[in-house]
Amino acid sequence: MTTRALLLGTGVELPPRVIDNHRLARVMETDDTWIQERSGIVERRYVEAGVGAASLGAGAARAALADAGLSAETVDYVVCATMTPDHYFPGSGTLIQHELGISPRPALDIRQQCAGFAYGLQVVDALIRSGIARTVLLVGTEVHSALMPFSEATWRAIEDPAAPPPPAEEIAYNSQFRHLLVLFGDGAGAMVFGAHEADDGRGILTSRLYGDGGEKEILYTPGVGSGHRPYVSHEGIDRYDSVPVMEGRSVFKHAVTMMPAVTREVLEAEGLSIDDLDLLIMHQANLRINEAARKHLGLPPERVHNNIQRVGNTTAGTLPICFDEARREGKAPEGALVAFTALGAGLHWGSVLLRV
Repeated sequence: MTTRALLLGTGVELPPRVIDNHRLARVMETDDTWIQERSGIVERRYVEAGVGAASLGAGAARAALADAGLSAETVDYVVCATMTPDHYFPGSGTLIQHELGISPRPALDIRQQCAGFAYGLQVVDALIRSGIARTVLLVGTEVHSALMPFSEATWRAIEDPAAPPPPAEEIAYNSQFRHLLVLFGDGAGAMVFGAHEADDGRGILTSRLYGDGGEKEILYTPGVGSGHRPYVSHEGIDRYDSVPVMEGRSVFKHAVTMMPAVTREVLEAEGLSIDDLDLLIMHQANLRINEAARKHLGLPPERVHNNIQRVGNTTAGTLPICFDEARREGKAPEGALVAFTALGAGLHWGSVLLRV
């Protein structure tokens, strides 16, 4: 009898502060129409200053455990995907474990950026199939607002509509990065999986994941790393080396071809076709990318769920946040076949097939 990783519960933690496009238009040269036309995003969430990825992740984990009807102590392995940990080290996995009040046990941090949660699903599958763990908590959590190169005056203008806009020179500075800054939000999603021995076809079925460092330069951060000495310098910050570089057209081209291809591949690995798929959850980087990928696959809109319009790009958090919403809307009942597909920096991409 095959042991599979069965989904037991899901949960989400989103900051209460909603930042719509009009607030960002106060601090950079953009407007609601420009942002929606290019990304589909209407609003996103930002944490209060000082709230880190571990805190959001722990909140999502509590919700997932409650949904599963489990206590935190039943978890015997924690996997955390994030590109915005609270500290350079340690990672956020042990911080989530501690905040949940779980006694010491393995906590693994992974860094595959936008594909992090998909990679995490494969890790969960391997841990449970191998017998290393029986109940695994998988968390995807991000606090992108901490990376925003905003001054205090800019933050005041974003957070308080009654505050004056920042000086013209700050608006010009912010506008250099508007193609990035308008995309990202803060949020966390979590899933709890348990070992499942029944021959009912449920659980994580299979995965197809890839990485290619030869494509690094279309989406990466040029500075702040061990490839530089010193690791961080004033000169590097002045050159904006800490701000990601994104070749938007190249990312779009790769995403609209590679995400459909790997989705078909993971289905074919199980002897299935796109007609068998009940729901596709794609990384929420850009609504235009996801619409193009959906059409490429020939899927009707009701079999693809998107929520980037309301929460923005939350990197490792997008897949679980999006799926939790779809599940609560009744789109993923027991027995539904769901594909989780993502592409992001690395490049990393792939798809994981789950029967709920």
